[in-house]
Amino acid sequence: MRILLVLTAVLEGMTGLVLLALPSRLATLLLGASLDAPAALTLARVAGVALIALALTCWLARHDSQSRAARGLVAAMALYHTGVAIVLAYASIGFALSGLGLWPTVLFRAAMTAWCLKISR
Repeated sequence: MRILLVLTAVLEGMTGLVLLALPSRLATLLLGASLDAPAALTLARVAGVALIALALTCWLARHDSQSRAARGLVAAMALYHTGVAIVLAYASIGFALSGLGLWPTVLFRAAMTAWCLKISR
């Protein structure tokens, strides 16, 4: 569980920082479309803050992998990864959005879901 928590802390933290600093570029990489409206940029930055909070939580829990709280965190991360994979797959299938990183991200999130589910048992 420690490796999962550290990996999540690093990757989600970096993604959160990119969403804060360059939300439109990340959207272009994932979806093939930029974020032009101020509301869209604001929501992307809010998501960036949420990812940084998730990263911090995982980082702080990395030495406490045997606790019920850490298991709950991993279960919540399974829900998060599943939801992200579904939303991004729907963006491709339902809205015909497509960026270079879209399907690799969907597959990564699916793999992370499986890892979280395996560990949280």
